[in-house]
Amino acid sequence: MSWLDRLRGGFSKTAEKVADNLTGLTSRAALDTATLDDIEEALIASDIGPEASRRIREAIAARKFEQLDERGLRSILAEEIEKILAPVAKPLEVWGFPRPHVILVIGVNGSGKTTTIGKLGHWLKEQDYGVLLAAGDTFRAAAIEQLQIWGNRIGAPVIAGKEGSDSAGIVFDGVRQATQTGIDVLIVDTAGRLQNKRHLMDELSKIRRVLGRLNPEAPHDVLLVLDATTGQNALTQVEVFRETANVTGLIMTKLDGTARGGILVAAAEKFGLPIHAIGVGESADDLRPFDPRAVARAIAGLPAE
Repeated sequence: MSWLDRLRGGFSKTAEKVADNLTGLTSRAALDTATLDDIEEALIASDIGPEASRRIREAIAARKFEQLDERGLRSILAEEIEKILAPVAKPLEVWGFPRPHVILVIGVNGSGKTTTIGKLGHWLKEQDYGVLLAAGDTFRAAAIEQLQIWGNRIGAPVIAGKEGSDSAGIVFDGVRQATQTGIDVLIVDTAGRLQNKRHLMDELSKIRRVLGRLNPEAPHDVLLVLDATTGQNALTQVEVFRETANVTGLIMTKLDGTARGGILVAAAEKFGLPIHAIGVGESADDLRPFDPRAVARAIAGLPAE
């Protein structure tokens, strides 16, 4: 199955939810204010978010349709969603010198953070970058073990310590080894606890200080992994982590099988942070760069081009 087929499959439930919420609205006699209001509410109910839904409503109203058929509504929906997504679709660029290029990966426990690190490492290795993984989430033995499994799976070495060890120390060892061996990219897993924001902020600040001593440009990226199935809660996570961790970009996971993929549009409209990649499956190949046109058409229920 091609990536576009997997992408459409991943967004199929989202497209069905959007279609169900819009059912009957295009068959009304006139595209009046009441109908436009109902279309906006239907889009909000599809997790597309109030800002993006209002923007799409205004775009439909500006075209002055007397009546809008379902195909026409889907086409406008795809066009307007693409306009929202296109500015934030930015490839992840490995540019940092001196090497390594350091990527901190953050996110709440259960978001797919550690799995995403493995997939990201695989994708970078496909581009012939040398990759080293650092198990900086030392509060969960399962996270350390899972990262080591992914390291073995993709052929990337892993720097790890025991559960409860100092995460900044792990990062220090990772940067030192990557520098000595000429590794291109160091990907660092971090703890995903939001219960105590002050502790999280202090921990990330300590990691940043360690990185700064070894590589003043690091971290080059701070990527927040979001679980699409959490819907509106994902937006709250962006707000918290942006405040505590200086997030530079997003990766959206678990889009396969969820009806809440519209949250990706809401996040793009509300925060404007780069979306580097999306995940639509469990295999190592199921994380790919974010394609705004393909995603917009999938959400609108239109065939890929």
